Amino acid sequence: MMAGMKMHFISSSTEAAVTAAETLSARYGHVPIPEAEVIVALGGDGLMLSVMHQNRNLPVYGMNRGTIGFLMNGYSESDLPERIAAAEETVVNPLAMTAGTTDGHEHCALAINEVSLLRAGPQAARLQISVNGRVRMRELACDGALLCTPAGSTAYNYSANGPILPLGTDVLALTAIAAFRPRRWRGAILPSTATLRFDVLEPDKRPVMADADSRGVDSVLWVEIRSEQSIRHRLLFDPGHGLEERLIREQFV
Repeated sequence: MMAGMKMHFISSSTEAAVTAAETLSARYGHVPIPEAEVIVALGGDGLMLSVMHQNRNLPVYGMNRGTIGFLMNGYSESDLPERIAAAEETVVNPLAMTAGTTDGHEHCALAINEVSLLRAGPQAARLQISVNGRVRMRELACDGALLCTPAGSTAYNYSANGPILPLGTDVLALTAIAAFRPRRWRGAILPSTATLRFDVLEPDKRPVMADADSRGVDSVLWVEIRSEQSIRHRLLFDPGHGLEERLIREQFV
């Protein structure tokens, strides 16, 4: 893929990212996405998530020109085709969310990081949790709960004291957010083949919203989440700086 590599550059709106895209496009050439072999994303993790949501076919090689760059490689203008050719590929399957709301509608969305449920009023949410059609917890009183992928385990999940999941393990992390009852319950590790369902108890008194990578749905009655194995996002990382190394490094900062 190296000789005459066809690259499509995309950047966030920051000055550093825009300048980098202009510089690299002039040096290596820029083609439209239908003609490209690889997408080069210049920005932070927010841009990477946006690119992944919009693209399901081409591999994406990110370089950090933003604030948070967990999913990005280090920035350099030199030897870009060689770096991409030598990069290691990591496949990320998104989560598929279906949410039923109080107005009788159903809403579907994909999430690369996590699907979260959050209380939308002053009182704690009350959630019933089922896995593969079997009720596992009759009531969780909390500010919310989330299910994340391994790639998303260092984002909101980690801030909520959830576990970091190494890549290559077919598991998802279910994490409680400020659990009130049972107070010591922090969450669970689920196989990636599992279907998770939240049912909202007392939805009129204790409204809850759902969020799939910043795509919000208000007034949910129930939410079902599963890993969408048919969609494969392909991320490219420099050798020695792949996502597994980043997962380890994140736990020692």
